[in-house]
Amino acid sequence: MKLSVYGKGGIGKSTTSCNISVALAKRGKKVLQIGCDPKHDSTFTLTGFLIPTIIDTLQEKNFHYEDIWPEDVIYKGYGGVDCVEAGGPPAGAGCGGYVVGETVKLLKELNAFDEYDVILFDVLGDVVCGGFAAPLNYSDYCLIVTDNGFDALFAANRIAASVREKARTHPLRLAGLIGNRTSKRDLINKYVEAVPIPVLEVLPLIEDIRVSRVKGKTIFEMADEDPSLLPVCEYYLNIADQVLARPEGVVPQDAADRELFSLLSDFYLNPPTEAPAQTADADLELMMV
Repeated sequence: MKLSVYGKGGIGKSTTSCNISVALAKRGKKVLQIGCDPKHDSTFTLTGFLIPTIIDTLQEKNFHYEDIWPEDVIYKGYGGVDCVEAGGPPAGAGCGGYVVGETVKLLKELNAFDEYDVILFDVLGDVVCGGFAAPLNYSDYCLIVTDNGFDALFAANRIAASVREKARTHPLRLAGLIGNRTSKRDLINKYVEAVPIPVLEVLPLIEDIRVSRVKGKTIFEMADEDPSLLPVCEYYLNIADQVLARPEGVVPQDAADRELFSLLSDFYLNPPTEAPAQTADADLELMMV
């Protein structure tokens, strides 16, 4: 099974990806996580350091694939999760999709790509071009990380559009949304009413999850030292169980940009009576002034 995890930049996508990878490993699966961000920090929470990237290793070897061994690019992370960082082109040059393609090509040359039960692509922020949508070409499911805010849901809708386009030619489905760092889900609910998408889980605002990223540890590793964090691990185990059940998923019918803006802004301007007015997104309030 191959998964691609997307979401707005800064939404906690890599932290979520790392914890899902460990949860899948806890369920007895052999897991490879591939970071697809030029910052090459996707797997930091699993390994505790920035591992060398595949694109840098290829350049060092003058793209002689036969001179590269698995241990040159695959690093063992917490819980037995194997880790790869694709890296990226220089800023302002090259294509992220090319780097992902080279990563998959090398892993296949090393007979590694098909040795795992689950391969998880952790893809950078917003999808703004076909290159950054390239991991969807290799995926069975896409998972979208969002919060209960306008900007993250707007990005989620753009990602849903990418899934819809890729599903025309690939056996790809959107498994669902993962709400992260949010004490409410009213706006998420409003969005999925308009664009029917399963919601796999909604994680509340938990400071320990943010701290885990700073420490370079997954929440599972922190729970080894502090068992009070075990209930937090259950969120990720629940996501893993749903994915391993191979859900039907959806081919989303994303909303048009103007339609989505109107839908979400109307919700802010005319909230349900039980919803406190102060929950409005500050950025959107400024936009509506």
